[in-house]
Amino acid sequence: MPSKSNEERLLLVSPELASVLATIIKRLRDANGGKIPLVARYDSHERVTGPQLPHLFQRRPYWQPQVMSEAAVKRLLDRTLECTGLRDQAGELLRYTPHDFRRMFATEAVTGGLPVHIAARILGHKTLTTTQAYLAVFQDDLIKTYRGFLDRRRAARPQGEYREPTPQEWRDFQQHFELRKVSLGTCGRPYGTPCKHEHACIRCPVLQMDPRQKPRLIEIIQNLRERIREARANGWLGEVEGLQVSFDAAMAKLKSLQEHPHRRTPATGRTRHARLHRRRTTASTG
Repeated sequence: MPSKSNEERLLLVSPELASVLATIIKRLRDANGGKIPLVARYDSHERVTGPQLPHLFQRRPYWQPQVMSEAAVKRLLDRTLECTGLRDQAGELLRYTPHDFRRMFATEAVTGGLPVHIAARILGHKTLTTTQAYLAVFQDDLIKTYRGFLDRRRAARPQGEYREPTPQEWRDFQQHFELRKVSLGTCGRPYGTPCKHEHACIRCPVLQMDPRQKPRLIEIIQNLRERIREARANGWLGEVEGLQVSFDAAMAKLKSLQEHPHRRTPATGRTRHARLHRRRTTASTG
């Protein structure tokens, strides 16, 4: 079916909606000799009249059929809501626009388990950001949907994955909370991941410098200066480029230490507990 973006789109309907659409089609055909009249629709936003098409939502207020405007549908909704007597928390009669039902459909579909990217295709959105702006997610719905998602995932996964870890697996897991010490400080690389810098720690952005290693860092910087000078003197341009990268990284770490001279590498896991234990023992025996 055509859309406001002038792109043809697949329309998915439920059996109940299909029955309503069939009733509308039958009513139009019975009143017009078995055919649906061709009607041109006026676009109030673009201020143009489109081609004649067999629009389903049309009526004959005067001598010729016309497409029902958004204002006309809004008036019908207001009359229907007035008949129901439904009111909001402020005591005012409920008011809906035709577009509100599109938002309610998207919210109920996604909270009911429909993947958001599928909802985006149904609504004709080109990006998920547009669909997400449609959704009204409440805290209870969020918790309920997430728990349902976990239950479905657990039911689909092999039962063998839900078991007690072996002693070796526990040891490997506990090592994650140990600080990985290197010559100049502590490596912040995630546990179990390879070193992308081939252990060239001076270049690595996740190296957390130990302030006590500042003299060693100054020695490394001086050595890099001498090696760069030697490489330039011998015309080793490739060597100069690599050494310069290390030199710049070392200078950046030295600058960081000078700006934060009292910063210490954070302690985690068993190392932190051990330090706290030593402090408590010292305080109790002092």
